[in-house]
Amino acid sequence: MDSLKPPETLKLSGNVDSNWRTFKQQFQQQFQLYITAMGLETKPDARKVALLLTIAGPQAIEVYNTFVYEEQADKDKLDKVLEKCDAHCSPRKNETYERYVFRSRVQQHEPFDSFLTDLKLKAQSCNFATLRDSMIRDQIVFGVEDKKVRERLPRETELTCEAAIKICHASELSQMHVRTFSEMAGAANVSDGAAVGAVSSQGKWRAQTRPTQRSEEGTFSCKRCGSKHKPRQCPAFGVREEAMGWTMTLKDDFGVISWTRRAGNCLGFLLLFSLVSISVQSDIVFPKDHHFSWKAGQWGQCIGEQCGSGGVQSRTIWCVHTEGWTTHHTHCQHMDKPESQRHCFKVCDWHQNLFEWEVSDWGGCVLVPFFSNELKLRMAECVTAQHGIQRRKVHCVRTSNRTTVNLRICEFFSQKPPVEQACLIPCPQDCVVSDFTSWSSCSKTCGTGMQHRTRHVLATPMFGGESCPNLTETRTCSGYVDCPAGEGEYQYSLKVGAWSECRLPYHKDALLSGRTTVDFSSNENNTVTLHMQTSHHHAHHHHHDNPMSWELEVGYQTRQVRCTRSDGKNAMLSLCTRDNAPLTFQACVMPKDCHTSDWSSWSPCSKTCRSADLSPGYRLRSRIMTQIPVRGGERCPALEEKEACNIIGDLLPNCPRYVWRATDWDDCRILPLLSHQDQRLANISILCGSGIQTRKTYCVQVPDNSAPHHRKEVSRPVIDRLCAGEDPPSAVQQCSIPCQPLCLLSQWSPWGTCLHDNCKEPQGKKGFRQRRREVLWESSSPPETCPYLVESIPCEDPACYLWKVQQEERCVPNNSSCGAGSAARNVTCISAEGEDVPVAHCVDDHPPTAVSCEVACPADCVVGPWSSWLPCSHSCATKTAEGRQSRTRTVLAIPGNEGRGCPAAPALEEWRVCNDHPCMMLYWEASAWGPCIEDSPMDLNGTSFLNGTLTCAMGVQIRKVSCIKKNVGPVTSKRCSDSARPQTVRPCLLPCKTDCVVTPFSEWTACPSTCMPGNDTAATQSRYRTIIQRSANGGQECPDTLYEERECESLPVCLDYRWRTHKWHSCSLVPESVRRGLSGPAEACGNGLETRGISCVEESGESANMTDCLRWAGPVPPQIRGCRITCKDDCTLTAWSKFSECAGCGSSHSRKRSLTGRSKKKEHCLDKDLYPLEHSETCPCDEFLSQPFGNWSACILPDPSAPGSLQGWMSQREVKECGHGLRYRAVACINQQGHLVNPSLCTDSGYMVEVCHIPCPLDCKLSDWSAWSSCSASCGSGLKIRSKWLREKAFNGGRPCPKLDLKNQAQVYEAVPCHRDCGQYEWRIEHWSICTINTVDDLPACGEGVQSRKIRCVRQTAASGENSTLEDSLCDQEETPPTAQVCFLACPNDCVMAPWGSWTNCPVQCDQGAARNRSRHVLRLPASESSACPEMVQTEPCLLNSSCFSYDYKTEHLPAQVKTAICGPGFRLRLWTVFAAMARLWSLKKCEQLGLINKSRLMESCVVECPVSCLLSEWSPWAECSHTCGNQGQSVRTRRILQEAHEEGRPCPNQVTQTQPCPIRPCYTWLLSDWSTCTVEDAECGEGLRKRSLSCVVHRGSWPESPLQPVDQELCGDELRQRIQQEMEQPCFVPCPGDCHLTVWSSWSSCQLTCLEGRSFETTGRQARSRAVIIQVMENQGSCPLQVFETQPCKGGKCHSYQWRTGGWSNNKRAVWCQRSDGVNVTGGCFPQKRPTTIRHCHPPCTKPFSHCTPSGVCGCEKGYTEVMTTHGFLDYCTRTPGVDNNKKADVKTNSGRLKPGPSQAQDLFGEWTLRPVGPDGRVKLWVYAVTAVGFFLILFIIALSFLVCNPSKSSKASLPPQKPLTLAYDGDLDM
Repeated sequence: MDSLKPPETLKLSGNVDSNWRTFKQQFQQQFQLYITAMGLETKPDARKVALLLTIAGPQAIEVYNTFVYEEQADKDKLDKVLEKCDAHCSPRKNETYERYVFRSRVQQHEPFDSFLTDLKLKAQSCNFATLRDSMIRDQIVFGVEDKKVRERLPRETELTCEAAIKICHASELSQMHVRTFSEMAGAANVSDGAAVGAVSSQGKWRAQTRPTQRSEEGTFSCKRCGSKHKPRQCPAFGVREEAMGWTMTLKDDFGVISWTRRAGNCLGFLLLFSLVSISVQSDIVFPKDHHFSWKAGQWGQCIGEQCGSGGVQSRTIWCVHTEGWTTHHTHCQHMDKPESQRHCFKVCDWHQNLFEWEVSDWGGCVLVPFFSNELKLRMAECVTAQHGIQRRKVHCVRTSNRTTVNLRICEFFSQKPPVEQACLIPCPQDCVVSDFTSWSSCSKTCGTGMQHRTRHVLATPMFGGESCPNLTETRTCSGYVDCPAGEGEYQYSLKVGAWSECRLPYHKDALLSGRTTVDFSSNENNTVTLHMQTSHHHAHHHHHDNPMSWELEVGYQTRQVRCTRSDGKNAMLSLCTRDNAPLTFQACVMPKDCHTSDWSSWSPCSKTCRSADLSPGYRLRSRIMTQIPVRGGERCPALEEKEACNIIGDLLPNCPRYVWRATDWDDCRILPLLSHQDQRLANISILCGSGIQTRKTYCVQVPDNSAPHHRKEVSRPVIDRLCAGEDPPSAVQQCSIPCQPLCLLSQWSPWGTCLHDNCKEPQGKKGFRQRRREVLWESSSPPETCPYLVESIPCEDPACYLWKVQQEERCVPNNSSCGAGSAARNVTCISAEGEDVPVAHCVDDHPPTAVSCEVACPADCVVGPWSSWLPCSHSCATKTAEGRQSRTRTVLAIPGNEGRGCPAAPALEEWRVCNDHPCMMLYWEASAWGPCIEDSPMDLNGTSFLNGTLTCAMGVQIRKVSCIKKNVGPVTSKRCSDSARPQTVRPCLLPCKTDCVVTPFSEWTACPSTCMPGNDTAATQSRYRTIIQRSANGGQECPDTLYEERECESLPVCLDYRWRTHKWHSCSLVPESVRRGLSGPAEACGNGLETRGISCVEESGESANMTDCLRWAGPVPPQIRGCRITCKDDCTLTAWSKFSECAGCGSSHSRKRSLTGRSKKKEHCLDKDLYPLEHSETCPCDEFLSQPFGNWSACILPDPSAPGSLQGWMSQREVKECGHGLRYRAVACINQQGHLVNPSLCTDSGYMVEVCHIPCPLDCKLSDWSAWSSCSASCGSGLKIRSKWLREKAFNGGRPCPKLDLKNQAQVYEAVPCHRDCGQYEWRIEHWSICTINTVDDLPACGEGVQSRKIRCVRQTAASGENSTLEDSLCDQEETPPTAQVCFLACPNDCVMAPWGSWTNCPVQCDQGAARNRSRHVLRLPASESSACPEMVQTEPCLLNSSCFSYDYKTEHLPAQVKTAICGPGFRLRLWTVFAAMARLWSLKKCEQLGLINKSRLMESCVVECPVSCLLSEWSPWAECSHTCGNQGQSVRTRRILQEAHEEGRPCPNQVTQTQPCPIRPCYTWLLSDWSTCTVEDAECGEGLRKRSLSCVVHRGSWPESPLQPVDQELCGDELRQRIQQEMEQPCFVPCPGDCHLTVWSSWSSCQLTCLEGRSFETTGRQARSRAVIIQVMENQGSCPLQVFETQPCKGGKCHSYQWRTGGWSNNKRAVWCQRSDGVNVTGGCFPQKRPTTIRHCHPPCTKPFSHCTPSGVCGCEKGYTEVMTTHGFLDYCTRTPGVDNNKKADVKTNSGRLKPGPSQAQDLFGEWTLRPVGPDGRVKLWVYAVTAVGFFLILFIIALSFLVCNPSKSSKASLPPQKPLTLAYDGDLDM
């Protein structure tokens, strides 16, 4: 025990996840051993948890105390504690990021095992599942460092992860062995100790001596073996390079050596291998050199028992080669080995809150050096992407003030985040340009002109791709034409420069700074130059104090003007001077930059919880504009900033989940299922069966189980739209109200004997006789709902035990064969139930066991036995009548002369009294059970367990039991049998007290966050709660308040701000000094500017900040306008007069003015286009036209009076879906100009409203029930039917009718069973009369005779004396008893036999061969012994349907039936009837007598489908309009179907969605025009402007389909704000003739993404545009600008691929071009290495005469010549085709072709005609037929010869017996 070391303590700092996994692994591995040693196997989990916490340490205990468990007992369960620790120490990881880290992992100068281990660890957090091995395999192939291995792995056909690992291991091991062999061999040769060869500068060996270091003790460090020893005691002495079998040879001056092995010497190799094998034990240490160095890992966590400076850090140290592979540590110098441990400061947990890591964003991905240590773009080698690296900055900062501290401080708490990570850079992408345009027209019509064509950039170069080529091609025009005299001279153009920046006027001493001079040079390149002083403007400040007013300043600006010649050179201005000199100065407004306020605080992050989509959140901050930019001032920066936040979100709580909840179901109601007709006729109090019940659904927030308890939210209701993602639970369901059960009873049993009320304690001399009946059909209802089952009548002398006397035995004579004798009988005592009991129980006298009898002598009269007693004449005794019954016996033989005579006739009949009890039947009647009430003696501590479930308290139910005299009424209880008294008290379960349950209040609705308008009422907020369960049985009542409302906190009243305009300042011109310097003396007149200031004031007139007016005061008033100070030459006019009066709508009014003074005589002033004297305008008109638009809406009914109730089921009456409603149609309001205006100018609501009517649904109406029909069967089971007939069909969606018959009539039937036992009527027979014999003369009256009897049909229950004779037809006619029979009266001295007994029963199954018999005995022996008595036993076979019948139950199914209900659960009956095999019906008693017990159920549950009508929810509120303006807006409301219609229920309406048009409001929008053409003011070329205008237009919402109509600018809002958001002017350039200039920008190219293998890894694409250079004069090429291009980000990009396309061959040439995947021909993009060839060459070249290269790439002959090919398929020579005249002269080529050395002339002729099977006339030559015939006969000969050779001959006797062929199937032979 002392030596058993427990696991180490858990460290909860640094990489907690890794520490926990290590601790858990060690703990689980050592835990079983540890608990075994400690004897903890049988201890509870609490001890094991305590052991875990003790080992883990105090920090783990603190964490353990914060865990929250679902059950308190879980805190002592080891597995639960480990699960909590896993959740705490291993937080959820971002799967996408983990997979990215995995895919970025490559082997970096490390052992393969280290690389493989790291891959497996990273794969654990990537959730690869079954793909784990394949993903690791792919990453090994992609990231293994060895290039040869990386090339080999893809060549494996079936490469698994295990195979890849083996290959990498084998490669690494083989490389290590090779290096070790080389190093050890080099050490054996080089380390001789005496002399080492060194390389001189001439390449020869030079000996040098290396001194050794001796110690004081005479030892020295040996370089041979690596250890210290005395001289000449080296263990490696004698091991020389000669013995090793290797020699070292000089390779070059760099010391690179090679090894060669001496032939035949294997001893050295074996010794070398043995040294490698035992390197661990060997003392030989090979010399270290500069190829090996130590490499250190990162410092681990600071480990210590206590906080402070006593901690220790460690790290891993290993030895590596310069090439990167790891080797044994002995190869590195131990003196240079870095330290592997150091002291550190162990921090406490609370230190971690003081510092944290601060990381910057990842930088761009840059290329990294490749294996050649060169940074270059491997364009040709790149396939998909290149390796790159991203870097970021990591700092350790204080959390208090974010200041930077030493990195080691944060390393105490957690590992330093990586500052580099791998990334991928796509392959270099070259610049892609379009095709050239067509050539332009020639720049000159005569002389030397120029043409050009251009192309534009489609994709800019990226990732080191080739730069863009020249976008312009220029050439001189073809077809030079001399210019006529005088037309070839130069042209001169006035060219202006751009306006300078606006500046304020200078003082007089600075006049020269703005003076304009003319520069004349020798080359006539003179120009007007404006000398300007550089002005240093201060940078503007975005953040500025809020000003109280705005003022503008007026300055001036100037521009250059020069004259240019058509060859691009400058000329004198006089050559370009016109009448009006170009303006070189003008007044301007000093620009003002946009000023903004400081940034607001960041808004809360939109992502406050951890969701499954991994999308980051965002947060916003904003700032407001405090100064509008003016006239070219810097535009406003972004006023809103958005940034991502909570990107990973691992530390956030889980996002709340919203689910539907439902209240308890309401009471079950049946009335909604009834039609209106049935509802009027129904008695609601007795309705039962199926109904519907409803409940309310609401949305709640599910608490987050991962959050601490104090942060959990209870399930309070929230708005329903939060649960829109899932369907709500059903709000309607079917229910059932139980109906009164039906009890079907059997018939009454016969009356029993007179018994004591309690046979166990008999008292008195009065008793009761009882009869019973039973419940025939089982019912699910309790039995107390059935009528009484026992009737009693009082009787005298009761006896609980009676004597039972069995049949008497045969009479035995006393002395002789006849005369007096005795007969024995069996007497037993039985109980009332018929069981044998001891004789002592019977109190009456014991009946005699033997009785006297007499055996008739041969001459005596013989009388038969007594018959059975007839039924009693009365069922009970009354004062006037009593019951009697009789029995008889007959004379069987007449006496002889001397024999004993027959008894008298009265002695042959015997009467007795029966049913002498009074007619007073009593029974117990029990009322219904009362309610369950408390009974304190039965309260079992408030709870009890029934069927194992916890129930409420026990109580009792009481009912009243009365003794009832039949047909009289209640009597005293003493008169009824107490033993049959039903119980009056029984236990029951008290209904549980149910308290009302309500949800918590919802959150308060939001209050307005801004100010409140002054005339608005105070805002309110509300909240609500919902009743989930209502109180019952005395539980706590529901609260009265379910809705609360309160006023919002007081908000400031919105202030009314307005702009205040100041007076206009005087008109400002360009300063006189500037005008004089530029144009000389001039008068102060002309165009200028005037400004005014504006300020912001409140409603009270007090000054306010300008920002308030910018937000609330509307458009900014203009602050600047043009003005003019008239010059003496200007035209002067009077002021405009007032407008004339308007004549009405559509008319116009005008105003006038006139010229004054000298202007009347000036010609240019009379130009009315320049100076109009009359101005007309259309008069304003207030008349508007209403135009209906669109269709009418659906008819919309008014809302129900009780809002908030669900239609059709929350209230007692269904809400009508019919009646009067309204429908709407939108109206467009048009003014006189045809412009759309606000609809309120035409109508109050913007609609045309019309009353509409929805017809009410009419249900199918049926007639009332008819009377019940008679039973369909006279006996047995039958049906009684009643029916309904169709009166009115359903209409407008009413309840449909049942199925119609062929006559289109709906007939509804209802059937109930009726049953009459076929055995309830029976034949009642009288006694047989005396046997009558017709005698002749004096013969004795014996022999055959006739006797008769009476029969009648009576009920089985009728007594014989009652007048109950019925028609004979009611009884079974086939079973009618005979009324007469033949009888036999024996003569004297004859043998007399007793009557036959009954036949024995045949087997129930009527087996074949079975028989039955009957017997009789002798009553009188014959007088003569010679006379024999007839047979005493008679036997006959059992014949089916004759003497044997098969009795069984016949069941008849009756239709389903529900009582007092229209549908729902009910019962279905089947009645049985006993029938024989001949289908004869018998009484049920017959089966009971035969022992046939029917076990089948006669009643079963069933369900009658309910006619459920469609149930709908409320209409939702009208939604917001789909469009805020225009004619396309619609508002929608919907409702849900809560219950679909079923059976004959009212169907659902088609309309579950209603739309309503929105008012047609005009859509005002700003319309920005296209850019105008470049316009140069007052000159032909130079710097100009292109502008676009901003106009306010109105449309009808379907823009651009609807026309746009211009309207006043005020309708669109603040024009100034809109202008500052747009760029309204752009500088442009109009080239002068001869200028070298740039083209206008090309249109933006299509949006293109950066893609890898057709898939993009970015969402934002790029598009490019460019400007090409146009050269007009070749002499000006040196002054040409550079072509430019630019890119911009774009959305919706596509991945483009590029492919080489080729044209058809023509003269062995073809066109080749590059085409983009969208069909655009481009330059660039395609790989140059894959460019198809454009010129076709034949190999070998076609050098034969008359040959050329054909399109198929082989040599062919010219036309008129035929190819003669060699055996290798190459052209041998060309021969002339016979019959073809080439009309060519013989030349050297022809002669050389014909005189080619080779075959003779004969062969040539043969070859000539054999090569052409077709003649010149197109017919097949004759030799072709001959060759074909010869070939055919040759084939026949070969076939015949083959048959003769291959035909097998007969086997000889010496031949071997034939062998059986070996087959795969066994053929049955034994020798197989």
